[in-house]
Amino acid sequence: MYSKTEFQDSSFIDDTEILSSLEEAKRLAKDVGAVRALLDKARECRGLTHREAAVLLEITDPQLEHELYSLAKEIKERIYGRRIVLFAPLYVSNYCVNGCVYCGFHAGNSCMFRKKLTMEEIDRETEAILALGHKRIAMEAGEDPVNCPLDYILDCIHRVYAYRNDRGDSIRRINVNIAATTVEEYRRLKAAQIGTFILFQETFHRPTYAKMHPKGPKSNYDWHTTALHRAQEGGIDDVGTGVLYGLYDYKYETVAQLMLAESLEKICGVGPHTISVPRLREAEGVDMRQFPHIPTDEQFLRLIAVIRVATPYTGMIISTRETPETRKKELDLGISQVSAGSCTGIGGYHKEIGQPDTPDTAQFKVSDNRTPDEVLTWLCEDGYVPSYCTACYRQGRTGDRFMSLAKSGQIHNYCQPNALLTFKEYLIGYASDHLKEVGEKVIDKEVERIPNDKVKALTRERLGRLEAGASDLYF
Repeated sequence: MYSKTEFQDSSFIDDTEILSSLEEAKRLAKDVGAVRALLDKARECRGLTHREAAVLLEITDPQLEHELYSLAKEIKERIYGRRIVLFAPLYVSNYCVNGCVYCGFHAGNSCMFRKKLTMEEIDRETEAILALGHKRIAMEAGEDPVNCPLDYILDCIHRVYAYRNDRGDSIRRINVNIAATTVEEYRRLKAAQIGTFILFQETFHRPTYAKMHPKGPKSNYDWHTTALHRAQEGGIDDVGTGVLYGLYDYKYETVAQLMLAESLEKICGVGPHTISVPRLREAEGVDMRQFPHIPTDEQFLRLIAVIRVATPYTGMIISTRETPETRKKELDLGISQVSAGSCTGIGGYHKEIGQPDTPDTAQFKVSDNRTPDEVLTWLCEDGYVPSYCTACYRQGRTGDRFMSLAKSGQIHNYCQPNALLTFKEYLIGYASDHLKEVGEKVIDKEVERIPNDKVKALTRERLGRLEAGASDLYF
């Protein structure tokens, strides 16, 4: 959907300003005192401007880099603690009219088997995702107004929310990652009780954007770049953004990403709820030789740390695009949400026993194939607290209300106990014996860390109720 009369002024992404910021940053990054002054400012958890963040992208001193990484970890734990939120993507359709050259779904990919899920298949996929222990999903689809209109997406949302497995469990929160659209259609998504509306910019560099999107509605840079502003106008106060690292220079993209966050804060009153950091990966029908800008692991870790210190209250997401080894390093630098047990194809969670392999329907190839049980065991053994919490969305703690709680430090009164309660539910219903043993030790330890005695006592009481058969308890 497109409307000439709706907001699409993308002038806040100023190419001259980005290049000027990066040029000035090269000079300032050589000044150790200036860099440490920026790190001290970031330590106050009030964020950094895009110009200030650019300086941190340019530092070359190993000691300063160490201080940046230590600060990123400190800020993440101060705001989010050691909690890591788990989710799974659910791809409902790979029909697409766009020509995005980096994506397996692109319209010209004759190797792609096209499919969209029926409502009965939605039930089976939801059953399979629940069997993995997940309670929140990111619903994904290609852009095709004929084969995958908004009405179909809304039907999928309602169907997923309505499904209950044999334990009575259900998906409690659906984030949505679909094409840019109009204010009215965002109102319809809001009415369907979605969580966060997510839209990746892919690249902010106009010439590269045009090259990467040669056909289809997504080729309209201005309409796409301002989609999150329209989503907020449509009442969706939690929006998520991200670029696909590898299409253009990572420093340019990161500065531009922060400029988008600043624009949302200025125009809409609240910045992005999440920033994702996907890195380009192989996909069926995509020639990887045409992408010379894929950041190295070292560069990738740097940009994650910079985004964390520049936007301290924003959730940061990594997917199974990254290897287990890289994900381990990224968690220390500010990541607060990870996917687990992901399938990027259509209908891939539910596999019919005895049926031949279906044709490829995946958007891209994943690099972490561990099960959720394996991922949670890893998180626990590394000192993290797995969380399936969705309480804020159901209690109205979204948008500026969430940000005010986070900035005042009060969000810990909700997030820590809710993480433990949802992790306990997972252990009771879905965990292996080994994870149950490891997980119970984590819960016992983390309950003691709850600073408020009343909340601590209530958490213990609710953990006992879960043991007795209750479910979906939260603050």
